[in-house]
Amino acid sequence: MKRLELLAPARDYASAVAAVDAGADAIYIGGARFGARHAAANSVDDIRRAAEYAHLYSVRVHATLNTLLYDDELAAAERQARELVAAGVDALIVQDMALRRMSLPVELHASTQTAIRTPAEAAFLGNAGFARVILERALSLDEIRAICRATTAEVECFVHGAICVGYSGQCYLSRSMSARSGNRGECSQPCRLSYDLEDAAGRRILRGKHLLSVRDLNLADRLGALIDAGVTSFKIEGRLKDEGYIRNVVAYYRRRLDEAIASRGDCRRASVGETRLDFTPDPAKSFTRGESEYFLMGRSAGVASFDTPKSVGEFVGRVAACDVRGFTLDRDAALAAGDGICIGADGTNVNSVEGRRIAPNRMPASIRPGAAVYRNLDSRFRLQLEHSRMRRVIPAEACVTVASDRVTFRYTDCEGLSAEASREGVFEPAGDPAKMADGLRTQAARSGDTPFDVQRVEVTGAEWFVPLSLAGALRREALAELRRLRVARVPEHRILAEDPCAPYPAAALSAEGNVTNRLAERFYRDHGVTRIERGLDLEASTAGRRVMRSAYCIRREIGECLLEGSRLGGDLFLVRGAKRYRLAFDCARCEMSLIDEK
Repeated sequence: MKRLELLAPARDYASAVAAVDAGADAIYIGGARFGARHAAANSVDDIRRAAEYAHLYSVRVHATLNTLLYDDELAAAERQARELVAAGVDALIVQDMALRRMSLPVELHASTQTAIRTPAEAAFLGNAGFARVILERALSLDEIRAICRATTAEVECFVHGAICVGYSGQCYLSRSMSARSGNRGECSQPCRLSYDLEDAAGRRILRGKHLLSVRDLNLADRLGALIDAGVTSFKIEGRLKDEGYIRNVVAYYRRRLDEAIASRGDCRRASVGETRLDFTPDPAKSFTRGESEYFLMGRSAGVASFDTPKSVGEFVGRVAACDVRGFTLDRDAALAAGDGICIGADGTNVNSVEGRRIAPNRMPASIRPGAAVYRNLDSRFRLQLEHSRMRRVIPAEACVTVASDRVTFRYTDCEGLSAEASREGVFEPAGDPAKMADGLRTQAARSGDTPFDVQRVEVTGAEWFVPLSLAGALRREALAELRRLRVARVPEHRILAEDPCAPYPAAALSAEGNVTNRLAERFYRDHGVTRIERGLDLEASTAGRRVMRSAYCIRREIGECLLEGSRLGGDLFLVRGAKRYRLAFDCARCEMSLIDEK
């Protein structure tokens, strides 16, 4: 049976618990340093707590050590890696090949920051000892299928959340504007800023548009196709998102992935437990810049969000009429006072609602007949998430056995793990065996604040009287022991050796190969690379260098594709203040690059 994993983000311990409760099969979380989300760091103690909670449900914990390392950081990075392993993490997600050379006793996953886009790259990493490869988000389904066929490693694919417009790990746009580098966990997200688009003569084609900001990913309708392609881990982006986002989006994808599993006879989910929801999940009600399948089904226009990089939310209708005090929608919508709405680049809040008539707290100029209205904050849904009593339970069965000299409570969970508690003594005959059986059955079925849901109880020997206080004590002891056994289990890991004979797919590495320390350099040289350029993060300036390469193309997005007869000849530039980037177009690869002009 193919084990399929829903992988959820966790900013901190509370988010980790929310992700597990919502149905994640695995979570990924950052340590104190060396993670690609500097603002989502956690202590080793918090990660140990998260791992203990996750392992109750056979949920794996992947820790992110996915930044580039400098020579003077290698010892500290190794110390942290070993501390995380001791804390119970099941895998490390890494970008820097130095970590491959530290003989770490843990499963290694090649981060999306390693920019895996070809079957050859994925095959090499599998041969180099990585149990899993995490793919670039811009790949098509055909490209993903080819990679899955080529590698022995598991394949992980993003299915929801924000998209890096540049190839992951090979974007230096933030570094070109400041000392903050995405490869060092401090991306300033300049792709979400506004730019002017100019030609070589300085003529402005577009002014103040978010030309590099793309819509968020939503592949919920493509899970089945990804399973059939060979993907086994389905990843939700969002280590900086709040708990409400985690609860809602993870619960939604749990349902959708379970539907895909149910329609196939050769798949099963990778963890155990049933999530009990008290809300209907809907990802459109959480942070979203608008939905997109990006380039999964081929490269096409319509993936950009030029007007705003902020959350747009769910479409609720269009403005039918307006005046100075409010507007009327063209359809019924369940808006309420306190909701946030977005019209173009403008946002406001709803003061009152009467039928289709909406009174906002201000009337921006963008509210005019025909304008699309989106709700980016559903106040009632947010409160529902905040007060949710969602929980995850592990199915179990109980067997109560009574004799004249001993009573035993034995619990067995859905994975076959068992624990029991017994007492010896002298037990008198029960006056009413049927009532005694009912009482024991009721006691054994109670699970209190444990993670278990006792769904079946078998009672033998009810002709002997057992005080219910003793029955309760035995129940608590047995369930506590079953919980301890679940946490103490050692999960299955794929700790693989590096094949020293595996050849790297190229003889040379440019600065985009991100070699920034001696261990990484030795790794690549041992695998046949003869020419290695210093990683761009080591350079003082990016002037004159390519700082982004992308499958996204501004020309395609604005209807000026060179292959389709563009009216815009010559070079194009993105300009923001003193910064100027020349756009280079590789039509053979259908790629766009940004060159730092100054």
